Amino acid sequence: MSPPTRRIAVSRLSTSTERARRALLPLACVASLLAGCATTAEPDPTLRRLDDLDARVGRIDRIVENQSLVQLAQRVDALQNDVRTLNGRIEELQNANEGLRKQQRDLYADLDQRLKAPAPPAAEVAVPAGGPVGDEQGQYNRAFDSLKAGDYPAAVNAFRQLAASFPTGALADNTQYWLGEAYYVTRDYDHAAACFERVLATWPNSRKAPDALLKLGYTQFEQKRVSAARATLAQVVSRHPGTDAARLAAERLQKLPADAR
Repeated sequence: MSPPTRRIAVSRLSTSTERARRALLPLACVASLLAGCATTAEPDPTLRRLDDLDARVGRIDRIVENQSLVQLAQRVDALQNDVRTLNGRIEELQNANEGLRKQQRDLYADLDQRLKAPAPPAAEVAVPAGGPVGDEQGQYNRAFDSLKAGDYPAAVNAFRQLAASFPTGALADNTQYWLGEAYYVTRDYDHAAACFERVLATWPNSRKAPDALLKLGYTQFEQKRVSAARATLAQVVSRHPGTDAARLAAERLQKLPADAR
């Protein structure tokens, strides 16, 4: 090939190479951009750790929330149980209160029935010679009036003073009996029992003896001495048949629990 011809061929080759380079340049740019995007899309480790922390915190929040709900439900159940327990206790107290009210009404009714039988007047009582009949009868009437009026503390004081002033007076057995009744209606069962026992021990033939024995049985029952009460009430029935005291004793015996001690 001649030199001119060779120069022309080289020139044409250079031109073709330049054109090819220019044509490939955009493709290279696109490839470079794609490579950059691919590099950018790779997740950063720090960001990944933050995402993991966020996920863990979210799980912890859900766990705490669930635990709080469980604890709240348990607390509600506990409160409901407390309310049921309190309601049951209130019902028990109401029943006990009603029982006490009924018992008190029975005490007053029994006492009122006995008060309808008036005490013997002084003229019908065998008064020891030289005994101060008027003073004893007057104090007795005042004490008895307090008892009928429902002023039981005053009646207790009046009968106690009367018993101390006239320990062997004509009305001493009645005084002790009604003193026992005044104690009984105020639920002072120990003093009531002592008064009824004194009537029986000191005046066994008194007309108040059957009633004193009956009320002693009632008092022993209130003292939770059921066996003693049963024995005492049985004595009323056997010793004083046909009397109101015997009838009341028999009725009370039927109400006593059979297995009580």
